[in-house]
Amino acid sequence: MKGNKLVPYVITQACVDVMDKSCMEECPADCIYEGDRMLYIQPDECVECGRCEPVCPQISIFHHEDLPEESKGFERINAEFFTLGTDPLGSPGGARKVGRVGHDHPEVGA
Repeated sequence: MKGNKLVPYVITQACVDVMDKSCMEECPADCIYEGDRMLYIQPDECVECGRCEPVCPQISIFHHEDLPEESKGFERINAEFFTLGTDPLGSPGGARKVGRVGHDHPEVGA
């Protein structure tokens, strides 16, 4: 994983083109950001409370230690989403003030 950044909770492929957003409403840290096709958890801002996981109707959110084998790549995708591009999002301190980001990780947006 780029920079070896640990992602406490990971949003996986079940979110792609669904984006229910129940997790965004439940998150007390406001660390779930909206791409074009899926949502992403900012690892520096996540407080690892776990409130996002049970409210996702798509069962797309997992603690990184519980990730199904077929979803392991999404840990990297969630972390890289905030570091890629000419103007990386980084850790802006809250998704509500950023709004829809307007792009996805290249592996999701393809």
